[in-house]
Amino acid sequence: MQLNPYLFFNGQCEAAFKFYEQCLGGKIVAMFSHAGTPAEGQVPANWRDKIMHARMLVGDEALMGSDAPPEHYEQTKGFSVSLSIDDPAEAEHVFNALAEKGTVKMPFQRTFWAVGFGMLVDRFGIPWMINCEKDK
Repeated sequence: MQLNPYLFFNGQCEAAFKFYEQCLGGKIVAMFSHAGTPAEGQVPANWRDKIMHARMLVGDEALMGSDAPPEHYEQTKGFSVSLSIDDPAEAEHVFNALAEKGTVKMPFQRTFWAVGFGMLVDRFGIPWMINCEKDK
């Protein structure tokens, strides 16, 4: 069994995944819009270029997402995408990159369980937790 987050955006999926690709050192392996698919006629004309599905690999893990049409979009709440990173410097770098133009909920700092831990909501409204349990 594999468990992968699937994120919904309000028209910003393409920009978000390109941002995540840079921040996380991932690789977008799939990204297609509604245009040219059987679903094209089921979305408004101004929504056809929005992302129907995106998939990015970060190491062996996948992050997926799409744009939800405005009438189906719900603001994210009740979850965070959690990243465990072994290297403290890399963990802090990823935290700072994701936090750019976002909102830091808990600064990246030492805790009783980790060398570094922080929480943020990125510029696209996605909540993240970055955790580094050990010194490298």
